[in-house]
Amino acid sequence: MASILSKKQKKKQKTTTLSHLKTLGHQLLSSRAHINNLPTLLSFVSSSSPPQFALESLLSLHSFFTPVLSDLTPSSAKLSAATDDPDLIYRTWLRAKFHDFVRSLVDVSVSPQSDETLNEVVLDTLMEFVKLGNGGRFNSAIYHKLIYSIIHSTSPVDFVLDLLVSKYFKYIDVRYFTCISVEKISRTLEEKGFPGTNGNKENHSIESTEHLIHKIHQVLSRIPALEGSVDKMDHEMWSESGENENLSGEQKEGKKRKSEKNNSKVLSASTIAKRMKLKFTKAWITFLRLPLPLDVYKQVLVSLHQAVIPHLSNPVMLCDFLTKSYDIGGVISVMALSSLYILLTQHGLEYPNFYEKLYALLTPSIFMAKHRAKFFQLLDSCLKSPLLPAYLASAFAKKLSRLSISVPPSGGLVIVALIHNLLRRHPSINCLVHREDDEAAKEDTEADKRVSDNADDARTGTDVSDRKLGVDHFNDEERDPKKSRAMRSSLWEIDTLRHHYCPPVSRFVLSLENDLTVRAKTTEISIQDFSSGSYSTIFGDEIRRRVKQVPLAFYKATPTSLFAESDFAGWTFKYDGKKNKNGGAEENETTEELKEGDHNTAKRPRI
Repeated sequence: MASILSKKQKKKQKTTTLSHLKTLGHQLLSSRAHINNLPTLLSFVSSSSPPQFALESLLSLHSFFTPVLSDLTPSSAKLSAATDDPDLIYRTWLRAKFHDFVRSLVDVSVSPQSDETLNEVVLDTLMEFVKLGNGGRFNSAIYHKLIYSIIHSTSPVDFVLDLLVSKYFKYIDVRYFTCISVEKISRTLEEKGFPGTNGNKENHSIESTEHLIHKIHQVLSRIPALEGSVDKMDHEMWSESGENENLSGEQKEGKKRKSEKNNSKVLSASTIAKRMKLKFTKAWITFLRLPLPLDVYKQVLVSLHQAVIPHLSNPVMLCDFLTKSYDIGGVISVMALSSLYILLTQHGLEYPNFYEKLYALLTPSIFMAKHRAKFFQLLDSCLKSPLLPAYLASAFAKKLSRLSISVPPSGGLVIVALIHNLLRRHPSINCLVHREDDEAAKEDTEADKRVSDNADDARTGTDVSDRKLGVDHFNDEERDPKKSRAMRSSLWEIDTLRHHYCPPVSRFVLSLENDLTVRAKTTEISIQDFSSGSYSTIFGDEIRRRVKQVPLAFYKATPTSLFAESDFAGWTFKYDGKKNKNGGAEENETTEELKEGDHNTAKRPRI
């Protein structure tokens, strides 16, 4: 039966002209006798109708419903079978048709077949009903249908969402009810449970769940936070816009006080402002409990410390989410460090294993990570406290020193800057700078020996002086800094940077030769100046330098390798070139000349 009716409607739409629709609209607006034109016009408000037909029907229906919204029967009222009041029956029927109209508008707004111009008119019409459809109060039911359809749409709705953000998110009540709708949708998704991975049906459910989470984040991340004081009385509200344009300032205040006194159910701007942080917090906390896809997870962690934490009612509520993210390791831990650091330093969060996890993040891959600049700045801030134990400071210094051997030149510059600041802040670890033999190890304090004895050292019970020369007792693979035995080692890796092939690194190492124990004579190095370095930045700085003396080298024959074989014992550098037309005679001659030549002229003089 329904298919037969739809076919009849399609035939009717084909035979209907735009002028006929205008006539139907004028008749509907002019007399109640033409009320039967309402279902006809309503059938044209769909994405399958031509845009001009849908637009003409929409304008006529909007003009018809706007003045009668306040007279419609409430949605909660039920019509009994014994009711004989024709006016009540008429108003109840109009209420049902109004709901059908709103449902059609919502469907058109999220349909991929709709025209952008039509979408803009549809959104404005819906928001007009949101403002007027509840007796002057914000109609949250209609607005929730719109947000629900945007999130559950299977096609992109970026245009409608951008319109909603640009035109209506400036109103505090729109933001307020957006948070409420997002929280409801997230909570419903959480209560349904998350599907497994067995079967095609479940895999399809997983894809749909991830799609919903993407859409929820897309809406939630666009909600502007409440700016300024919550006691401000001039927050603009959509439900009150356009009503007081012709009133003076005193009249506006008097009307606002009167409405608040007479109707306690009406939410004022100040009331919404006080509740906004709570709703904003609930929306984010409920969303973060969902199984976030990896791309959404990273986007959340990147913006959490700037766009979310400062505007929450109680930021400590994020501690579970952030500590779990920090325990994952890798890039996720690096991205979670910014928000976790704010909770630790500004909101009194206690995290006993914080430095152990931070120590575990120091790997060669971190020097090529996308967010390495922010990580190095936070690492320097985390190690700034003068109350940091000596074994922790020495472990971080030694770990960074060991990494300097395997990282790019830009990483070497950052490491030297970090170690410089560590040595300046913690004079107790200056013994790591110059330790030629084991005699210096005898001067360890009793506290250092206790730390070393508790570090599961296999040589516990042996005398320190029995240790062999040239042995580094630092355990690079140990994840616990307390057990790494860093206080028994030295920063010998930094000495190798004196002869680094990159001139900026070898020059920068000279900063560690100053007496860093005298704090008045030295200053801390800004990590921000080196944290975002790369090969290109170093090369750009070098070509811009003004060099007064240029070193020259002369060769009896063209060299075939960058380094001489004597620089790397056990390594060979062979030139696998193609033979020339003369049968390779010239190549053999060149090889003999290279063997006889003095490679020492190509070597850089060492200090």
